[in-house]
Amino acid sequence: MATALRPPRLPAVPEQASSLHRLPKHRVAVTGRRSFAARAGSYPGNVGVPKQWYNLIADLPVKPPPMLHPGTHQPLNPSDLAPLFPDELIRQELTEERFIDIPDEVRDVYELWRPTPLIRAKRLEKLLGTPAKIYYKYEGTSPAGSHKGNTAVPQAWYNAAAGVKNVVTETGAGQWGSALSFASTLFGLNCEVWQVRASYDQKPYRRLMMETWGAKVHPSPSDVTEAGRRLLAADPSSPGSLGMAISEAVEVAATNADTKYCLGSVLNHVLLHQTVIGEECLEQLAAIGDTPDVVIGCTGGGSNFGGLAFPFMREKLAGRMNPQFRAVEPAACPTLTKGVYAYDYGDTAGLTPLMKMHTLGHDFVPDPIHAGGLRYHGMAPLISHVYELGFMEAMSIQQTECFEAALQFARTEGIIPAPEPTHAIAAAIREALECKRTGEEKVILIAMCGHGHFDLAAYDRYLRGDMIDLSHSSEKLKESLGAIPKV
Repeated sequence: MATALRPPRLPAVPEQASSLHRLPKHRVAVTGRRSFAARAGSYPGNVGVPKQWYNLIADLPVKPPPMLHPGTHQPLNPSDLAPLFPDELIRQELTEERFIDIPDEVRDVYELWRPTPLIRAKRLEKLLGTPAKIYYKYEGTSPAGSHKGNTAVPQAWYNAAAGVKNVVTETGAGQWGSALSFASTLFGLNCEVWQVRASYDQKPYRRLMMETWGAKVHPSPSDVTEAGRRLLAADPSSPGSLGMAISEAVEVAATNADTKYCLGSVLNHVLLHQTVIGEECLEQLAAIGDTPDVVIGCTGGGSNFGGLAFPFMREKLAGRMNPQFRAVEPAACPTLTKGVYAYDYGDTAGLTPLMKMHTLGHDFVPDPIHAGGLRYHGMAPLISHVYELGFMEAMSIQQTECFEAALQFARTEGIIPAPEPTHAIAAAIREALECKRTGEEKVILIAMCGHGHFDLAAYDRYLRGDMIDLSHSSEKLKESLGAIPKV
């Protein structure tokens, strides 16, 4: 792996950005077609919406293993994915091109909320008494309140352009389902969502948000699909999982010619679309003369982490900077830190292609933690590959420490984070306190992927002292790992 031998060459601070940094707190900074109240340490600068997505595969010294057909165990052909995805998304899934142009129609929708702000957490730094600088790239300004719109919009647009009428998907916490519902209504698509039962019950307003944007929402497992009926027969009180919900949505897409499947994480084309986050952030940090020493993001399927980290990995591979990359996952679903690197199904029923990834086993059902978006048995194959190459590290944290960190963040920075990025915040606080001990003046960059306005029931449980830490059962893990297919 390349190591930086020289400091990065940073462009001079543009005049517009320089004047922005001197604005008093009450002034308004304009970016794209949106404006937002400027705050101390907020850096949109003159950064525009990126014109291209970045594909990390192009720059990796070792290419990732291919997906395999679930029946033949042979490498997938593009035609194998045709029942699920339109041609352009299949091309993006399999390509090794370095950059993919973003269609003007997609950029036009992106401009509703992009570029998103990069904010320095000065008040959190002061609370912690750390010499470190803490920045967070905040994706909660999108209509659905998270980073998921970055891929929902292009997926909906490519399907509509291909003449598709109906799209189906799964969702955990509801952020992805909300984003796809919003994007679908913009491009005239019917949208049907299977939401993990635990989150369906915990977060009713996410369901209402999806329905407001015209989607039809089912709790998963459901009695609508054959996969759901089998799962309910085995466990009528199942809390569900992302793997189960994927099985239901894939079944519907594969058996209806007028319907395609959309996925909110894991696959290459999803991580590709999310790189708008990192591309913007590179320019924003360059404009203020900083480079990160550590990049931290939560990981469930991996799209939020990859979206921020991959453009910075490109710069590290080129020797222009030398950050560490740290993925943070829940202790109850520790895919990278406790899983095995093997070919496994992306869903519970075994309908998807086999992917080489870190997995807890496709039968693994995580305990119903409040970070519903991180309750996935596997990890994005590309992130798993990068982890195997030693380009990043991973850690797991219990949910009570995450919510303690969330309160520190909310009470200093004013934003109530979704349960998922609280994992990154907790890891960043650990790093900042270590800097306090050593005196190091590190630059810490956090992927702050969304707000928690629809997750207040989780905060209520924590504040009342009712939240407990959940861990994975070693026996349950052993059983699920034993069911991984032999390839």
